[in-house]
Amino acid sequence: MADKTPPQKSNAPYATRIDPTKEGLSQDQMHFIRQVELEQWKRRTSKLRTRNVVTGLAIGVLVLGIYGYTFYSVSQERIMDEIDEEAKRTRMQGPKTGAN
Repeated sequence: MADKTPPQKSNAPYATRIDPTKEGLSQDQMHFIRQVELEQWKRRTSKLRTRNVVTGLAIGVLVLGIYGYTFYSVSQERIMDEIDEEAKRTRMQGPKTGAN
């Protein structure tokens, strides 16, 4: 099995977090940090926008499907009502016997 002990602490400067308000950063460094944060925000926003569009389309398709099925069901009920009325008329026009 894999070794479950955490790796040795790295002394690499890119792995440390800094607080821009407490560190003495130059204007160029602050500008670079803002640019990187903006690019990361744009990337996350585009992923979220894609997910939102897909979710919206899925919900829209579901709603339209339910709507269409409802209309189809109602139209079937009308046909059944017409068949029932036609059967009543046929029974009324048929020969009169003691069993009717």
